[in-house]
Amino acid sequence: MPAPTPISVNRPAIVLLVLAALIDPATAADGPGFLKQFRFSTRDSLDTSGESSADARDCLKGLAWTPGRFTIDCRKPIDGRGDALVRFPSPVPVGMPTNDRVAMEWYVAGADQAQPRRARSIIVVHESGRGMTVGRIFAASLRKQGLHAFLLQLPGYGQRAVNGQPPASRFFPLLRQAIADIRRARDAVLALPLIDPEHVSLQGTSLGGFVVATAAGLDNGFDSVFVTLAGGNLYDLIQHGQRDTAKIRERLTAAGVTDRQLKEMARRIEPTRLAHRINPKRLWLFSATRDTVVPLKNALALAEAARLPGNQHVKLPADHYTGIIFLPSMCQLIARQVQSLPRSRR
Repeated sequence: MPAPTPISVNRPAIVLLVLAALIDPATAADGPGFLKQFRFSTRDSLDTSGESSADARDCLKGLAWTPGRFTIDCRKPIDGRGDALVRFPSPVPVGMPTNDRVAMEWYVAGADQAQPRRARSIIVVHESGRGMTVGRIFAASLRKQGLHAFLLQLPGYGQRAVNGQPPASRFFPLLRQAIADIRRARDAVLALPLIDPEHVSLQGTSLGGFVVATAAGLDNGFDSVFVTLAGGNLYDLIQHGQRDTAKIRERLTAAGVTDRQLKEMARRIEPTRLAHRINPKRLWLFSATRDTVVPLKNALALAEAARLPGNQHVKLPADHYTGIIFLPSMCQLIARQVQSLPRSRR
């Protein structure tokens, strides 16, 4: 599957003039200073064909969308988060206009040294906390490692928030939307300047890790994938997980979601149904051995479904929260893999 050709800031001047004419003054005025244009156009490269498993085909049918063209806008960052704010339409809108426009915080390689430069990229998907703190630390740390990092804000978070936290009844539909948003984000990133198209990677933590695992199984869109403190068997996890997971279970129960409904909704986005579609040589899983939010058995279920080599399942001597102390070493490993791996065959 060929990658879309990114628009280069070094195109002939006539191209820039034509494109500039298509940008409204407000967009240009709000654009980040390191870009010469602030609006880009591309199309989805999603390709879910070639699946022999009937169960996987059924899962893909429920997650895929009709590929089409879409536009990406870059603005100045809001509240000092990142170096630019990238927005584009969700391929799976849920009827909430603010939420249905995906937002990514772009942490530009070299910008922390006032020298934005061409580099490989990684899309980061945050945890369930409303402040997206861990995701932002990952993004900022990976920028320091020389990568373009894009923190994708999950539906209902950050610039996508609509009157506070979405109701529990929207939990699974919004996760389904997030899976599609993540895959479209790959094509959005490749349409931007300064992006090396040879390698686009993906990382997610906790809640973000679950949607990343499913999104990576849609097709071969990502050249490497890093899943942190997440796993598979969502229904079992929600039934038995503690602390953060228990809070999700309580919200769903309070919203009147029955056990039968929970099982069916969890199945629609279950990572293990598509994990075999991820290249196991390009997948890394970080788990905490004392995790009670996402027990190790759930991580092992994903590793088994993905046929993950043992040396690519990193088991940390920590729980779901103290694992943060290993974040610097995880970022070093991630950056080393992203920068050294050749482009995957699509």
